[in-house]
Amino acid sequence: MVHIHIMGASGSGTTSLGYTLAERLDIAHLDTDDFFWLPTDPPFTTPRDADERIRLLLAEAARHDGWILSGSALKWARQVEPFYDLIVFLRIEPELRMARIRAREIARYGDRIGPGGDMEIKSGEFMEWAASYDTAGPERRSLAAHEQWLETQTAPVLRLDSSREIDDLVAEVLLHPAIAAGAVRQRR
Repeated sequence: MVHIHIMGASGSGTTSLGYTLAERLDIAHLDTDDFFWLPTDPPFTTPRDADERIRLLLAEAARHDGWILSGSALKWARQVEPFYDLIVFLRIEPELRMARIRAREIARYGDRIGPGGDMEIKSGEFMEWAASYDTAGPERRSLAAHEQWLETQTAPVLRLDSSREIDDLVAEVLLHPAIAAGAVRQRR
């Protein structure tokens, strides 16, 4: 079975593509946010201990013959990297990506992120962080960090423009030789 990592900036569609592709391939969909963050309200405020998150990720991955890991796992999930049969790197124009994030934030949290809402400040900080993806340095989740990390990987990398329809993206991943041939796995 295949093991695919789908990565990119927040708002680039890694989770959406991961979920849709996992359904199509009938394999597990794992999302890095589920391992990185402790469940809190408001969400995404407390990171899980690094050793605990990798332990949980490895245990969940071991439960499945095939899986798709969506999101960014830079620096904390190195033990999973040798399993990747394919890395899909999603890119999208910053303006479109930020519009997607704004719409997602409003749909998820509504008035909580508006003036006086309990998530107003955190949401503003998140939006500022997300907007800096294309210009920030490699010390944090950024285009520079992703490009630097991709240079170290042995799995093939498929670069896709995620402004395209999700069905088109899925079709392109499924046509990649690492997937189309059944991804005969070799340990790296």
